[in-house]
Amino acid sequence: MNERTCIVTRNTGGPDDLIRFVAAPDGQVVPDLKRELPGRGCWVTAERWAVDKAVSKGLYARALKQKVEVSTDIGAMVDMLMARQLAGMMNMARKAGEFVTGSAKVDLAIRSGAALAVFHAADAAADGKRKLDQARKAFWLQTEAEGPIPAMSPLLPWKLTLFCMRMRLNMPQRLRERPERV
Repeated sequence: MNERTCIVTRNTGGPDDLIRFVAAPDGQVVPDLKRELPGRGCWVTAERWAVDKAVSKGLYARALKQKVEVSTDIGAMVDMLMARQLAGMMNMARKAGEFVTGSAKVDLAIRSGAALAVFHAADAAADGKRKLDQARKAFWLQTEAEGPIPAMSPLLPWKLTLFCMRMRLNMPQRLRERPERV
């Protein structure tokens, strides 16, 4: 597998650990989350601080070997694009029937090991979150897994209408292994 090097940290990693950026024809730097845009690209660790540091130090122009314009809010743009990608994956899971809502069904999915991730709604009650966190911890202790099933509060700028979910489909490796990055 081809290793990429982050222009900020100089650490190497696979494409699932880094975000690709390219220069648009007008010289504007744009994120290439799907890694399909043509042209010379540069790679940045998939962390907000790394994207912001690349902007502040002017690393995109040097890595892309051309004069480029970088929006100061490119980190926020990447966050928004990744949140949209996550929302799209959640919708695909719902359409595929791999989406569970409601605390009883989600609790069962967690305790049976079918849950890949748990997402709490913005308006979820603290007691409901606590009960699901207990189920996650119980599953972790029973199976001696490396860590509990990841749980996240809403990452999206809009309010989620679902309580929580599970997904068991082909999602990107970086979300399966390190969902806290999203």
